[in-house]
Amino acid sequence: MTTHIPSLTFPRIVFEQPAIAVLLPVVAGAAIGYSTRPKQTQNTYRALRQPPFHPPAWLFGPAWTSLYALMGYVSHRAYTLGTSSASPSTVALAKQGATLYTIQLGLNLAWMPLFFGINKPRAAAADIVALGATVGYMIWVWGQVDEVAGWMLAPYAGWLGFATYLCFGVGYLNDWDLETAKAKGKKSE
Repeated sequence: MTTHIPSLTFPRIVFEQPAIAVLLPVVAGAAIGYSTRPKQTQNTYRALRQPPFHPPAWLFGPAWTSLYALMGYVSHRAYTLGTSSASPSTVALAKQGATLYTIQLGLNLAWMPLFFGINKPRAAAADIVALGATVGYMIWVWGQVDEVAGWMLAPYAGWLGFATYLCFGVGYLNDWDLETAKAKGKKSE
């Protein structure tokens, strides 16, 4: 069980200011997306064998931007409602959720560089499993603080489940070797 760990948690201001809470994950996600060279990432995505029901490459940017904004708002809502409570246990849960939120955002932002940046689909798969578990736990913790906040994270959890399917599907279908799959894709162009 995780508790509030100040050294692994964003400062209070990140959660207390709604603009910061929303913009931090959106800007960080965009920065990671652009740092992995979007055109190259899309070319890699197209070159890989994909499992059934894979979405078009253009869908990921809008989907993740929406989810980042939503999770940022939820972090603000759950934290401010929880820490303003008269109940010490609710305050503790809000702070515990803040630690989980910080950890999950780090895991989330690590996935793309692992998968597309350094072509390590096994490491990306381990990352997304840890991310899913952390998000599930965070939903449970913040759901105790504010039921609405817990439910608002359902789209994120659903998309993560789908992303986990895609990650494992692409890894398996490409023998967990993205370099070879990309090279084959370039030859067929």
